[in-house]
Amino acid sequence: MSIPNTHLRTVLDGYLCRFPREADTVGLLERALESGHELSSRKEFRVGHATAGAVVLDPQGSVLMIHHNALDTWLLPGGHLETEDSDLQEASLRELAEETGISADQVEAEGITDALPIDLDIHRIPANPVKGEPEHWHFDFRYLYRAQEPSVRLQAEEVSDHAWRPPTDVPSARLAEKVARVLGS
Repeated sequence: MSIPNTHLRTVLDGYLCRFPREADTVGLLERALESGHELSSRKEFRVGHATAGAVVLDPQGSVLMIHHNALDTWLLPGGHLETEDSDLQEASLRELAEETGISADQVEAEGITDALPIDLDIHRIPANPVKGEPEHWHFDFRYLYRAQEPSVRLQAEEVSDHAWRPPTDVPSARLAEKVARVLGS
């Protein structure tokens, strides 16, 4: 069974309670939820679909970045929801393990007592004619973790490299500010 829109709505509502200044940035996601789009399906292209990501900090406060083959860019680990995922945080941990080999028992959720993400990033994905996918949006729920002794083993089909980078290298200034607050800098 896939993650229902009711779960996405609950997480979004909790997220907006924690980060009320971001309410004006989630309109597209709210409209898709209100329209009943099946946002846990990677085949939902009317607007887009939900994804789950991981922001992983090592003991020095560096952030794990991966080089994504299909998009040819550096990103945080993460990806599409699967039917076996029961919630967004579980999906982020599954994606982390798939792409980097870092399992759920090698990380601790950081600053998350109520399974809320540290960030919600809404970004456009270009069309992929090879996969028959039109341009669409990803609603990326990103969870924060700490890894004490991370050992990375990349999923070569999707990821070609990894690097531990300073928090300022994450994909958005807003996320960089949140990570800096967690790190106390």
